[in-house]
Amino acid sequence: MSTEEARESMEFDVVIVGAGPAGLATACKLMQIAQATEQEISVVVLEKGSEVGAHILSGAVIEPRALNELFPDWKEDGAPLETAVTRDDIMFFTSATKSVKIPALLSPKTMHNDGNYVASLGNLTRWLGEKAEALGVEIFPGFAAAEILYHEDGRVRGVATGDMGLDINGQPKDSHERGMELHAKYTIFSEGCRGHLGKQLISKFKLDEGKSPQHYGIGIKELWQIDPDKHEPGVVVHGAGWPLSETKTTGGAFMYHLENNQVVVGLIIDLNYSNPHLSTFDEFQRFKQHPVIKDVLTGGERVSYGARAIVKGGLNSLPKMSMPGALLVGCDAGTLNFAKIKGTHTAMKSGMVAAETIAAALAKGDDGRELTEYNDAFLQSWAGEELTSSRNWGPALHKFGMYLGGAYNYIDQNFFKGKLPFNFRDDKADHDCLLPAKDCAKPDYPRPDGKISFDKPTSVFLSNTNHEDNQPVHLQLLDSEVPMQINLPTYDEPAQRYCPVGVYEVVVEDDVPHLQINSQNCIHCKTCDIKDPSQNINWVVPEGGGGPNYPNM
Repeated sequence: MSTEEARESMEFDVVIVGAGPAGLATACKLMQIAQATEQEISVVVLEKGSEVGAHILSGAVIEPRALNELFPDWKEDGAPLETAVTRDDIMFFTSATKSVKIPALLSPKTMHNDGNYVASLGNLTRWLGEKAEALGVEIFPGFAAAEILYHEDGRVRGVATGDMGLDINGQPKDSHERGMELHAKYTIFSEGCRGHLGKQLISKFKLDEGKSPQHYGIGIKELWQIDPDKHEPGVVVHGAGWPLSETKTTGGAFMYHLENNQVVVGLIIDLNYSNPHLSTFDEFQRFKQHPVIKDVLTGGERVSYGARAIVKGGLNSLPKMSMPGALLVGCDAGTLNFAKIKGTHTAMKSGMVAAETIAAALAKGDDGRELTEYNDAFLQSWAGEELTSSRNWGPALHKFGMYLGGAYNYIDQNFFKGKLPFNFRDDKADHDCLLPAKDCAKPDYPRPDGKISFDKPTSVFLSNTNHEDNQPVHLQLLDSEVPMQINLPTYDEPAQRYCPVGVYEVVVEDDVPHLQINSQNCIHCKTCDIKDPSQNINWVVPEGGGGPNYPNM
């Protein structure tokens, strides 16, 4: 059986890669416009997860502004936003046992959550998927877009899904099925942060030319069922400081009280950190031992675990979002507003603006023209205005540090609404920030207690992660010699610590170390693709349907 046999193809007006909030908002808005204008627009959405929402992980405190526009009657229509924010607590963790509560008057307005909802973004995404299908959108879960297709003149033609049933050497097994080509007049890439195909498009079309490097964080999160006496529905806790302060690392923490006696707790670690000994997983497990968090979790039960990279470069890192035949939307481009620690509303709005732009182009008979007008339309929308007003948030923290940078952001946001006439830039890529291991102290990570803190294997189990056995490894080393020749001697191979699920291990056999890749454990967070100091790891999609399966995350 050959993998070179011809692929079947299907034709659509619009192909959307990724059934997250941005992709589904694009699909829903397109069909709404089609119905209102009596246009015939065929739309298909590809989703690599086993179901819509399976790979979705976010805090999440959701600002409903975009949802209000897309479905004004969402409350009556059963959208899973049930718990309104009732109180904001902002904490500065000064040590392993102490903290200071920051008064609301001294915190940036962007951190206030009046009118927002504590919710599961995965559940909201599932609801959006149902709405899209009711509007006539076709959704194909379990199909991973693995390849970009081009016309002879260089325009994007669509995508091809990956072959199923290949063995670890790329040879067909008995279960082999050839991938399918999906051709479109316009293709929307909405893969989320550090999209595999979006990364290729940004490079090929030089969409980031003249922009600052994109910046990222890794968000690690757990869902807990807690003692009802400790549950305060709608309470939102944000924090900074310990334990990241011990390694001079920036980031933030959160704990949100959902409905049904559940809370989510998490830690966001900026991926510009410098200490290669830092372990993202262990920093999070250690953070939960702080009394502010531990007191809430004690007596509770951990329900789920997950992690995902977060795109946070903002306006200065936002690439051009259009190219011939295609658009980037949402976190595939980098539309998250890190000053709010929120990206769902801006991602959805980017998709809605994309839908309006494409619908207008299709009505004129356009077929693959570069929709340059989309870039201006997005920046002129309220989502673009948000990114403009918060453009200095991250660069100020990176340039001036937590205290001076935080003071600047407070003044800029609270008194000048983000309109101070400065434009700070951070032009050092996250993967260039590590220092040699010999120059950095190793943090002290205590053994997990099995009650509040846990180990990686039990955490991976709670993410419901699975990949079909004997398939090609989707974590590719561009040069197999680099880990042992560069990364291990210089950085003590940081992949074994920045990965939050133990995919990477340094194994010694016959006194010779080598990097072992346990791809079965991969939860698709993309941290390795971002942080590897040699940029030697290339994350590509595994077989469709593989990866985590997050409930209520």
